[in-house]
Amino acid sequence: MGMEYVHPVLNEEVNAIGGFYVITKKDTLPHPQGEILYLVGHAVTDTSCCGLGGCGYAVVPGHIISFHAGSTEDERVISLVEPVETTLFSEIASEIARKEGVTQVHFLLSSGEKRVLYAEP
Repeated sequence: MGMEYVHPVLNEEVNAIGGFYVITKKDTLPHPQGEILYLVGHAVTDTSCCGLGGCGYAVVPGHIISFHAGSTEDERVISLVEPVETTLFSEIASEIARKEGVTQVHFLLSSGEKRVLYAEP
């Protein structure tokens, strides 16, 4: 069963109480079970009482069913995706970490939750 994924605006800083994050890249990863959509970004903690920090990460909405299938009222792109099977998380996280130099890979689940894997780039 597929789910709609609304693409974030690339290179738009999203501010939060402890810092900000920004998605900088949208790409696909070929896979025998279907092409996988992923995004790359970084987060910076620079307004926190606990000190400074940051990380590079990727978000994996899933296997592409229909790329750019529609758009929202504010013209953000919508794709139809199938979440990646949990048995593939480690393999996919390793590939993306190696390719993009990130240490966290966030997989979106059909429940709306995320599962995070930490990987060595």
